[in-house]
Amino acid sequence: MLTAGLYAVAVEAAPGVPSTDALTSATGIRLVTFTLVGGLIGMYASRNRLLVDDLRDHASRDFVTGLGNARAFDEEISRRCTAGEQFALVLADVDELKGVNDVHGHVAGNAVLKRVGEALRQHAEPGDFVARIGGDEFALLTSLPAGQIVALAARVNRSLDPDGCSVTFAATSHPEDGQAATELFHKADDRLFAAKLIRQNRATVVALSVASGT
Repeated sequence: MLTAGLYAVAVEAAPGVPSTDALTSATGIRLVTFTLVGGLIGMYASRNRLLVDDLRDHASRDFVTGLGNARAFDEEISRRCTAGEQFALVLADVDELKGVNDVHGHVAGNAVLKRVGEALRQHAEPGDFVARIGGDEFALLTSLPAGQIVALAARVNRSLDPDGCSVTFAATSHPEDGQAATELFHKADDRLFAAKLIRQNRATVVALSVASGT
């Protein structure tokens, strides 16, 4: 419409052209033509923008759980570290997922991952970021203090107990445990590994006690 208007103004301003030629049937045809062309361009541009946004969203989402993926997690933790925010990085590892995959297949394993993802998202606070960053590993970025993180982990495992699955947790805090994302992650991963060993040793002791009848 603006293009048609500018054309009419140009005709009006042109020397030697009668002013009656500015608004004619041809001007109306140009108005309709330019408006249709502009509308089509706008429609395709809008569809393209939606497609790009959709592709960007898929590129940052885990295809099994619908949570953020490792790429989105890296971007979010780097952003929080750069901003100097106080937050905790919580790693959550699904217990015995390999056994589920081996015995019941990957469909059952994916169902466990979906359930764990739902539980983490359900119990996370508004503003927290939850992602699946590995095969059986999830990450939570939260502003909760250490004591409340322990309570959150207990709530998540209670909600998973009826489904016969559980999760081992470990956490680090920014900036107390490190300033950089890699430092925070490595410390949390070391603590998670230690927590998994303790859990496995405890389960072994219980199994031996039951077997010996003590």
